[in-house]
Amino acid sequence: MRHLKPCQIGIAVLATLPALALAAPAAPKGASATLAVLETTDLHSNVVGYDYFKLAAEPSIGLDRTARLIAQARAEFPNTVLFDNGDTIQGNALADWQALVKPLGCEQTLGIYKVMNALKYDGASIGNHEFNYGLAYLSQVTGNRFKVAGVAQPKRCAGPAFPQVLANVYSVKTKQPLFAPYRIVEKKLSAQDANGKPITATVKVGIIGFTPPTIMSWDKRWLEGKVYTTGVREAALKYIPEMRKKGADIVVAIAHGGLDANPYTPQMENAGWYLAQVPGVDAMLLGHSHQLFPNAASTAPQFNLPGVDKARGLVHGVPTVMANLWGKHLGVIALQLRADGKRWTVEKDKTVVEARAAQNADKSFVAADPAVMDLIRAEHEATIAYVKTPVGSTDFRMTTYFADVGDPSALQVVNAAQTDYVKKYIAANLPQYAKLPVLSMSAPFKSGLAGAFDFTDVPAGNLALNNAADLYLYPNALYAVKIDGAGLKAWLETSARRFNTIDPNKTGPQELVNASVPSYNFDTPTSSEISYEIDVTQPPGSRIRKLALRGVPVEPNQEFIVATNNYRASGGGNFPGLDGSKTVVASPDTSRDVLIAYIRDVKKLSRAAHGSTRSWRFAQVKSAGPVVFHSAPGMIGLAREAGLENVREAKADDGLGKGFALYELDLSK
Repeated sequence: MRHLKPCQIGIAVLATLPALALAAPAAPKGASATLAVLETTDLHSNVVGYDYFKLAAEPSIGLDRTARLIAQARAEFPNTVLFDNGDTIQGNALADWQALVKPLGCEQTLGIYKVMNALKYDGASIGNHEFNYGLAYLSQVTGNRFKVAGVAQPKRCAGPAFPQVLANVYSVKTKQPLFAPYRIVEKKLSAQDANGKPITATVKVGIIGFTPPTIMSWDKRWLEGKVYTTGVREAALKYIPEMRKKGADIVVAIAHGGLDANPYTPQMENAGWYLAQVPGVDAMLLGHSHQLFPNAASTAPQFNLPGVDKARGLVHGVPTVMANLWGKHLGVIALQLRADGKRWTVEKDKTVVEARAAQNADKSFVAADPAVMDLIRAEHEATIAYVKTPVGSTDFRMTTYFADVGDPSALQVVNAAQTDYVKKYIAANLPQYAKLPVLSMSAPFKSGLAGAFDFTDVPAGNLALNNAADLYLYPNALYAVKIDGAGLKAWLETSARRFNTIDPNKTGPQELVNASVPSYNFDTPTSSEISYEIDVTQPPGSRIRKLALRGVPVEPNQEFIVATNNYRASGGGNFPGLDGSKTVVASPDTSRDVLIAYIRDVKKLSRAAHGSTRSWRFAQVKSAGPVVFHSAPGMIGLAREAGLENVREAKADDGLGKGFALYELDLSK
């Protein structure tokens, strides 16, 4: 990639590019061109490289750095189209501020859309997190007027300047797609005729969008009775032939999902493996999984499936890219086009796929484009002021660096707040459950997925709203379910899939954590009333031992009320029996707001009361070789403060190039 001067890169330059004329003739037979399809995905409102939870710059993330990669790609390739895969409008304090604290006026454009407009995006799809704030908000900020029950949008509000497509979500009221299912974007091409002579021509790029059908469970409170979904494959089979009939030369499937080779169902969350087999798909843009593809070194199971070439970026021969998350990468599919006299076709064997990193080879990061901050400065500064609002204090540091091995310091206060809320709700509204024990489940939302900085870390001292948002990352609603002892054990067994199966006789190092199971699915209680062991030498599904309530073994038919969130209670994460049918409390309050209210009421958190209670331990076993895991370097003191005497830092640098240290866990202690 050739070096570009700063003046070549900024948004101001991009915004002044001449408008594309669409009157270029059809390409003559034998003509050729390269069209670079660029992808961002799972930006989650990380417009600038800033961590609102830590109130500090974070150079490894942000659309302001991706903007540089976009400009570099546009300088390298004469023909480009830029698309976003979704999960764009939710995910950090800036997003919450605009949606919940100071909602936008109808005439205002959402902050991240302002920047995407300036970057001249050509189109986008809709992710599952777009639905988190409800249909009325989504209707407003996308500039749509949804015809759904209970959503009255009196006029069309300001939205993005580019088309947004979604083919598999329909209005119950009208039986029509909520968004346009597809669009055909015409682009002027710089090409060569059969003799190599420069010509100009037009290519018609059809884009079609898909979101996980599981939104109906995850955001049931917003969507039930208002919209319904179809399967990804069914939507593709319906609309792609229609796109071809309307003149699409190229079809780009923008699928907010990953790959799954399990038997197909219309409810499949990650249907890309099947989507690639639908006739007519020329390129596929993936997301949702927060992974990098192509990536020859990836150990993610979804990229090691039959028909998947993780080095070249092909799924059943279809050029495919997934550009990680938070603006850390830009997906690039350099499609090689050939004209047959009627339309352009893709020469897939000559197409090159890559995901370009915002981190340089020397571990530095590309410079942020200052024009992005100029566009978003007012919203950025207002968000910082908002998250500094004080709510209480803590006498201990709350972190998730060692949550996988038992540190409850960042989880217990969440569980305490949820338990307190549900107990009071039951006392006031559900006396029939008054004698049932109330538990709470919480998970370490941040556990290093995006890098060694990506952990919850709340210092001792005063607590502000940003700290509460760090402790509870998502705007989930607080729910509670009624389950029996067998259901509780099944829940904990599913959580324990976070760990690999350890062979105690193996002398070589063994990885403790199963990276394919996200930390937000590692639900645990932090109560002195419940106790159990996790035996990682046993296969998944057979790991929970000595499950007891107040020291008495839990019976399969014993009843419990368990506080959790709407995502989990409604089926998120595929936990056995949690499908919405067991919900007894569906609170209008978010878990984060419940947490903030609890801290304000308690005023001062202490480690003794809010950060030291563990419900679970690893079953003791002597292993012949080391059991290892990865976390931020130099944090062993925090493990000791949490009482984890069986952890040691083996290497300050684990050698994988992502800034992590290597730690060892002694399972015999």
